[in-house]
Parts: sequence; structure tokens; C-alpha cells
Amino acid sequence: MKKGWLLLVFIALAVPGCVVQEQGRYGEEGRVERREGRAVYCGGEHRLRVGDLDMVPDPIAQGERIRAWRVRLRSDGTGECQTTLRIRERSDGDIVGRARVYYLRPGVNTIEFDPLENYRFHRREHCFEVIADIAGTGRAVDADRTFCARQIAGNRWSLR
Repeated sequence: MKKGWLLLVFIALAVPGCVVQEQGRYGEEGRVERREGRAVYCGGEHRLRVGDLDMVPDPIAQGERIRAWRVRLRSDGTGECQTTLRIRERSDGDIVGRARVYYLRPGVNTIEFDPLENYRFHRREHCFEVIADIAGTGRAVDADRTFCARQIAGNRWSLR
């Protein structure tokens, strides 16, 4: 009986730690479009498109850590939508920008991602894509162009 209570207490403490905190709207006041009391998820009438992907710093030196990723993402729809976004490397599928829940407004949204601390460039070229959860499935978002960091001037890389 004692083990059962201990297990129950452990689960009660662990479950709240698994919840992803939904990020606000960058300090702006406003409300999220809701249907039947729920947030509207991106997909269907909310088409997404990546306009630009940047890293900070750019260019970056061999062994240097990326401080931030910035994405300009266009949402075509009549209202706001909610999705989880992350950045991954196309060649091996490694996540390089941490997943977060975002509320996207119609039009262009500028989003900043925290990078993975241990990610470093090591090949001549690294290509990236933005992944959005659409209908419960992570999908690459269509983009205006391919976003590849290429080795320049010795041991430096740039997305420009």
C-alpha cells in the first residue's frame, strides 16, 4: 500500500513538469482565436510559409555556438492559430532549434528560437527547415528558398 501512494505522489509531481508552457504573444495583449473554447490549430485554412531563416551570429566561426535562430513565418488565414515549431537539419533530421508552442497572427510573424547548446557546424554545408505540427504531425513548412549555411573564408559559415 505504501508503494502505491509513493507511486501516485511521484506521478502527481512528474506530470506537471511534462507540460509545454504555451508562449505568449511577445508581450502584446490580445486574444487567441478560439472555437468551442479551444485554440485553433494551424493547418487547413491557415497556410504557413517560411520567408527567411537567420542565425545569430552570422557568420559563425568554427566551434562557436549559435546564440539564436530567427524565422520570418507567414500565416495565411483569417485569424490566429497555434502550433509547435522547431528547426531541424535536413540531412540527418537533428533538431537544432528547440520546440516551442507559438500563436501565429495573420501575416508575417518573426519568431526567435533557442538553439541546442551542443550543436556545431562541421561539414561544408548545412541545410535547415522549419517544422510545424499540423494536425498532430510534424511537417516541414514550405519556404521561399532553401536555407543552407555554407562554409566561407576558411572555418566560418553563413546563411546569407
